Formats: sequence, C-alpha cells, structure tokens
Amino acid sequence: MQRTVFVSVACFCVCGLALTISAAQTNTTTTTTTNNNSANTITKGANITKPGCQRQCGNLTVPYPFGVGLGSGCAIGKWFEINCSTSFNPPKPPKPFIGGIQIYEISDNQLRVSNVIAKKCYNESGGLIHENHAWTNLETTPYSFSELNKFTVIGCDDVAVLTGSGGRSFTSGCLSVCSKAEDVPGYCSGIGCCQTPIPRGFSYYYTSLGSVNNHKNVSSFNPCSYAFLGEQDRFVFRGASDLSDPDFMQRTTATVPILLDWAIGNLSCSAAQKANDYSCQQNSYCVDSETGFGGYRCNCNQGYEGNPYLDPGCQDIDECADPNNSPCEKICLNTPGSYNCSCPKGYYGDGRKAGRGCIAKNKEFPVIKLFLGLGFGFLSLLLGITWLYFGITKRKLIRLREKFFQQNGGLLLKQQLSSNEGGVESTTVFTAEELEKATNNYADDRIIGKGGYGTVYKGILPNKRIVAIKKSRIMDESQIEQFINEIVILTQVNHRNVVKVLGCCLEAEVPLLVYEFVSSGTLFHHIQHSAVTWLSWDNRLRIAAEAAGALSYLHSAASKPIIHRDVKSANILLDEYYTAKISDFGASRLVPLDQTQVTTLVQGTLGYLDPEYLHTSQLTEKSDVYSFGVVLAELLTGKRPLCMERSQEERNLATYFVMSVKENRLFQILEPRVVREGTLEQLQETAELVRRCLYLNGADRPTMMEVAMELEGLRKFTLRHPWAHSHGHEESTGFMKENESSDLYTVPLSPYSDTAPLSGQYSLDTTQIMFAANNPR
Repeated sequence: MQRTVFVSVACFCVCGLALTISAAQTNTTTTTTTNNNSANTITKGANITKPGCQRQCGNLTVPYPFGVGLGSGCAIGKWFEINCSTSFNPPKPPKPFIGGIQIYEISDNQLRVSNVIAKKCYNESGGLIHENHAWTNLETTPYSFSELNKFTVIGCDDVAVLTGSGGRSFTSGCLSVCSKAEDVPGYCSGIGCCQTPIPRGFSYYYTSLGSVNNHKNVSSFNPCSYAFLGEQDRFVFRGASDLSDPDFMQRTTATVPILLDWAIGNLSCSAAQKANDYSCQQNSYCVDSETGFGGYRCNCNQGYEGNPYLDPGCQDIDECADPNNSPCEKICLNTPGSYNCSCPKGYYGDGRKAGRGCIAKNKEFPVIKLFLGLGFGFLSLLLGITWLYFGITKRKLIRLREKFFQQNGGLLLKQQLSSNEGGVESTTVFTAEELEKATNNYADDRIIGKGGYGTVYKGILPNKRIVAIKKSRIMDESQIEQFINEIVILTQVNHRNVVKVLGCCLEAEVPLLVYEFVSSGTLFHHIQHSAVTWLSWDNRLRIAAEAAGALSYLHSAASKPIIHRDVKSANILLDEYYTAKISDFGASRLVPLDQTQVTTLVQGTLGYLDPEYLHTSQLTEKSDVYSFGVVLAELLTGKRPLCMERSQEERNLATYFVMSVKENRLFQILEPRVVREGTLEQLQETAELVRRCLYLNGADRPTMMEVAMELEGLRKFTLRHPWAHSHGHEESTGFMKENESSDLYTVPLSPYSDTAPLSGQYSLDTTQIMFAANNPR
C-alpha cells in the first residue's frame, strides 16, 4: 500500500509581499526532555536498537521499532524509518525526519513533531497583505493526532476553523475578539486568545483563518492573527505582547510541538498474537491502540526494563544491585520481576523502607508492660477530662444560644407570629452550625450583597438547595425590631413576585434570615449595563407589571396592608427566568386596618424618596407609588435616579422626566431601544403614568392596583410607531440624593461573554460572522 505524509503551509502574495514556508525547511530548535513515568520504557536498557544500527540522530535517541536510515532495515517498517538529514547550508547538526516532518522526541506511545501555523496580516485600512493556511496529512500512516493537543487562535478580530478527518470527520472553530490591548489578560480566555480541545483519532487537519472586520479597529496593536494545532502544555499565552510580536510565528513553531499517537500495524492484540509477525517479546504485554485505527504497542512487565520489541525481550531489574537505592532496610533478595525483603535475627518487621522496616527486639518485657500500663492509664484520664470539658462547653454553648435567641428577638418573633395567626412552626429555624457550613464559615467569596441592614451570603444547604442568607450587623434594639419586622412581613406574604422567606437563625451573635436565592441579580444592574441585550421594551414592561402587581398585593391583598418604604430598582431582583421579585423588607411597615397612614422616622433611598413623606414623616401607600414611578422612569430612560455628574437640570431623574414630558421632549430622554421597540401608544401612556406617579401631592397619585392594571393593559398594544411627542402639565419634585446599595444582590450577574468557542460539524464562511441576540423570555 502506498503511504504518504504531507505537511504544508500554503502562502499567498498580496500587495507585492510574498512568503513561502514548508515544514521541512523551517529552522526550529526545540529542547525536549523525555518524560519517563515508568521504568518499563523502550528507551531504558542496553538493547534499544537492532544490532549494528545507529542509536542517535543529533540529540534524539532512536529506539526500535524506529530505526535510523531509509531502507536500512533498522526499523520495523517504512513509516518507522528516521531520515537523519545533514543537508543544511550553512552546516548544522543532524536532524531526524519522518516523511518531511521533523521529530523532536520518541516515547512509548507518542512522538513530538514540528508544527505549522496559519497566519493572516492586514494593513491599517483592512487590506490583506499576507495569508497562509496550514495542514498536516497523516492518512495511511501509523500516526494520528493526540487529544493532548489543542487548537489555538491568536488575535482580536478573528475566527478560525479546524477541519479534520480520519476514522471520522471533525470540524471545530474558535472565536477571539477584543477592542483594546488593555483588555487582554495574561492567559487564554477567549479575549485575544481562544483555545478548544480536539478528539482523539483523526489523521488529517486543515486550518483556515477569517476576520470579523479585517483588523481595522485593532491593527495598531494586532496586525496579524494566527491559528495552529499544538501540545496544550507547551503553549503559554503572554497576553497583549503576543498580539504585536513580529517573531510570534517563529517562536511558537520552535517551542510548541504537535503530539502524535503511534501504533504497530492495524490489528488488535488478540488478532496480532495469532499472526506470524507479532512483535511483543518475552516478559512484555500487548496494549491495544486507542486511536480508533487499530494497531497495538508493547510494554515491559512490571519489574522488567528494556525494549519489548527486540529479542530476547525485557530484562529483569535487579532492585537489590545498588545498596544505596535498595527498597529493603536490611536484607534484599532479587527475584524475577520483583524482590523480597527480610530482617536478620534479633529484628522483626517487613524489612521494607517504605513499610515497617526492621525493629530490634527488646527482651525486657516487664519494663514494656509497665510503660504500657502507665500509658493506658494516662490515656484514660485524658479521655475522662476531655469528656468532662466538652460536656461543660456544650452546656455553656446551649446557654449562650438561649441568650442570643432572646437578645435577637426570639420572644418577640414568637409573639408577633402568634398574633398574626402564625407560629414559629411556620418558619424553619436553622442552627448556627447549619448556616456556617452552608456559607463556608461566611467566606468572602460567598458574599453576594451588602446593604444598610447587613450582608447577604450565598449558601448551599445539606439538601443541595441554594439559598440567600442575610447576616445582620451588630444591632441595637431598634435594629432587632426591624429584623423581626422583616420576618413577620415575609411570613405573611405568599406571592410569586415577592422573595420568599425560608427560615431564620436567632442563636448566633447576630440574627440571620434565610430566603430563596434569586440568581440573576438586581434590576438596577440590568438597566445600567447596556451590554445586557435581553432587556427589551417588552421585558421592561413585563418586569414593571410584575413588580407593580406585587406592590399592589402588599398594599391591598395581604392580611394587613404593608408599605414597603424602600421601593427601588436595586430591591427588585430577577430570577433565572428573569421574573421580578420584590425584596428587602427591613424598612417596611404594617398598617393597622383602621388607618391609612403611619407616622415614622423617615427612611428610604434618596432619589426614590417621596417628597411628601420626606417633609411630613407621614408614610402612606402613595409613598411606594412615588418610588415606583422613579423605577418606571429608570426603565424608560436607562438613567440613574440621582447623578451628581449630570447637569443641574438633569441631576434628579424625577424632575427631569416630568419637565421633559411638559416640554414635549420625552423622546429625547428615552433610551434608544425603548423608542425603537415600544409603540407610540405604549410610550405616551407609560410616560403619562410615570408623571401621575410623581405628583408631589400623594392624593393625586394613582394606587398601586391602578398602576398594575394600566401596565398590564399597555402590554397588549402591538402597533409600532417610530417617534411621537406628548404634552403634559407641570410637575416638580424636591431635592434628593441616590444611594444605590441594597441588602440583597448588588453584584451584577450577566450570562454573556465577549467570546465563545464554536464546535460541531458544520460549514462556516470565515468572511462573515453572525451574532445572535439573546432573549431569555
């Protein structure tokens, strides 16, 4: 059968620049070290080559079944013959080749060989000035590409495709993008460098490169892009310096080899043992190749070394030959494939250095018994003292926990839950140990939020349920009342758009609250991070309607009306389905059924705070309506409620929004996506609803039930219109200052990344890249 190996790098000439490279002509110098994980290797022992055959080619030791010399008979077959080339000008040390591929290292099952790299370079205007593709063909040979290689793409505006074949077809790709050199980390993460693994068992690959925008925006620091297959442990990405290094290709070719798996023939071990040319000699065993092409290899048995392919096979290792390295402490006896250790007279033990060794016998047994008796007596005394100590400590701990339970409002919690037709049984009471274990002892990497009332940790309960655990700050009596207030409120609330309380722990130094984990962060962070493409107008309107429905439930459907008192986008959480959930009830108040308002110390977040409540200290349901109106304005404009960096006119969003509606400038302040996607009727009606919510006089504002009904009605509009102007009457708001902190999730969570690998069997046009928009609903 005719067998061929072909390695090439195809080059093109663009704008008068021409370059030609071939794997056989590339001048590379690679220093390698044989990794001998076992003594049973074909490079150990005296007989590693056939008698009379050359042992070395340059720095490479060539063991049988490989052999130096084409047609010399020193190898097991044609594709194991090493061409030891000396044809270099100027003269250089000899270099080994097989079929035009330079060999760096030979091991029991793999070869390290020279690499080829695909490359594309552009000028500042995006013109292509150099291009080459890279491929390696090992079909019909005993070699295939190892899965320890990785496909790597280097560049800031590039996508590369690797197409392979052999026992099966394979296509994989990698996308690497970035906008500036400072964004590129010092490791391969998909930003400037993208890597993807390859499967085992294909013998041909072809690499091609494409660019999203011909490097027009990145040519100042990244004029060229590269793609190559290479041993994953040998390549280290150096960050932005690699993007502009003119010697990157030469350096990588010289230092990053390709790993090839090799095997003998195409028969399995069971079939090869029945054939006349079975290659495994005495004291060796056969190993089937895992490449999928068939074939086998030979290994020496444990305790033997040498070349298993050469007669008389592997030779016994005399473990006892060197007394300094003997595995035995005293007496060592070598046996075929193993050894025995023993102890001389007067000693006992297994004799092994790694075991018990040899211990001298002591004839004074009464002394030993005396010491043993004293030792057991002391041990018993120690165990008794320890038991007593832990018993006293446990009782102290129980009393301390009872003290903390009362100190943290346990009796108050029982009283309030009972008075609200509930009981302690309606809330799970967690132990301090359970919550310490769930949060890894309140580790910093488990913190998911900080706020005025405490810190929130992500916890994992023994049943694998993920929860959020609020650890309150060290508080005085008034803060304890706020904490108990939140538990009482959340115990009574049963609504899909309100965060559900799961339990509490009052036996720790500071009280803890356990509630459902809401995974996708706060509405505030999704509004302020424009890269989050899912926040369409439909999603904004849906989230607003869900939040309004929850507040309407709190105001009118709960057993006792509840005023949240701190409505803001940072207290509206989004779960894995991006469903809105109202959170943070630490500042909330229950309203007696016979009252419509409560006089309290002013609390809340400036920028959302009701001016009427600020001036009168009279808290009503309309205070929540005002705060919700600010949230609606945030959703429409994408602006923060209070920003000192904006101009005086624009500093307060509520005032600025009302004035813009009055002066027919509504569509100048709306977020472009909202204008583009919302219908004329929806935008006008929503802006009017915001204006009504922001009335200075609370009596003029709609109720939350009316707000929720209007928002649900607005979601039914489908007719779209690109631009509209609306008129309204004058309304103004007072001075405020924003504090965007929440007792819940303040860390922005986004499921999106700048780059992602592409993998599968497909056809890809590398001159065009299509990016799909994400919509979670």
